[in-house]
Amino acid sequence: MTAGYEPVDSPDETTVFPYHDLEPPTTADIYRARRVVDRHLPRTPLVRSEALSAEFDADVYLKREDTLPTGAFKVRGGLYLASGLDPEFHEQGLIAASTGNHGQSVAYAGRTFDVPVTVVVPEDANPSKVTAMERLGAEVLFHGETFDDAREHAEELATAKPYRYVHSANEPALVAGVGTAGLEVVEDLPEIDHLFCPVGGGSSATGYCLTVGALTDATVTGVQSAAAPAMHRAWSEGTLAPHERMETFAEGIATRVPFALTTEVLRERLDAFELVEESAIERGARDLFVDDRIPAEGACAASLAAMRQQRDAIRGDTVVFPISGGNVSPDLLRTLLDGSSLE
Repeated sequence: MTAGYEPVDSPDETTVFPYHDLEPPTTADIYRARRVVDRHLPRTPLVRSEALSAEFDADVYLKREDTLPTGAFKVRGGLYLASGLDPEFHEQGLIAASTGNHGQSVAYAGRTFDVPVTVVVPEDANPSKVTAMERLGAEVLFHGETFDDAREHAEELATAKPYRYVHSANEPALVAGVGTAGLEVVEDLPEIDHLFCPVGGGSSATGYCLTVGALTDATVTGVQSAAAPAMHRAWSEGTLAPHERMETFAEGIATRVPFALTTEVLRERLDAFELVEESAIERGARDLFVDDRIPAEGACAASLAAMRQQRDAIRGDTVVFPISGGNVSPDLLRTLLDGSSLE
């Protein structure tokens, strides 16, 4: 094969190809994904935060996805997708666009299954994440100022060459793999009352809806920055149009374009969706480091910010939120700890 696939009609503003299945996964699919994920990754701990439990007068637990080999939850999805990769893509390999964690996920999966990987990142991508991708064997290409600039370039490359483009959300296998974290939460803490989850592309929140939301009586709440509310508007208004605003420092939730597959599940199953201010995310990131000694990414701290907005509603309950990634850049962490505003 010398030419790439031609794109097909896409329900959202991103590019999809004939090999993309936009049928959302089921809870049963997540159980199937677990057979693969468990062979390659350790179970992540669910740890009670004494500081946050005292603050909220509740039992607050942290799902420590930052303890995975790439430091973030997304590697679950990359591994499961790559495990079922069509043989025709093994030579040219995988291509993805990322601000870091999705790219590390695909790179880790490529190394595991001996498949070459190319990742397109924005020009100002987190240097620590770029180095991590390269150490995992990925070729990293820089393009554009934002994630969406990088994404569009990756989609162009996937049209020109026979790459397998790994979409960051319109991938049932990827979402199913990510969802295995929720099965672990249900097993470890079936009495859960609330789960808060940051939403960027929506794969993590979708996974928790299909596990914690489907298997327990817990309320699942998505969280996004008010400075980058594309998925929140998609959820509330039913539109997949890009949002004009994307100004958050939290790179894990920095996207302007809603994704069709995850939006469909979230509109059907997500119980609530909170918008939080950038200053509240900054405060949350500082507090997680100072009180729990976790160098959490801004996306994780968005969940804590939403909990503070719902303080009265969760008092006395059992609450979980994922430490979805621990790959914060040293410079950003220093700025946050200095108390300097990023706005």
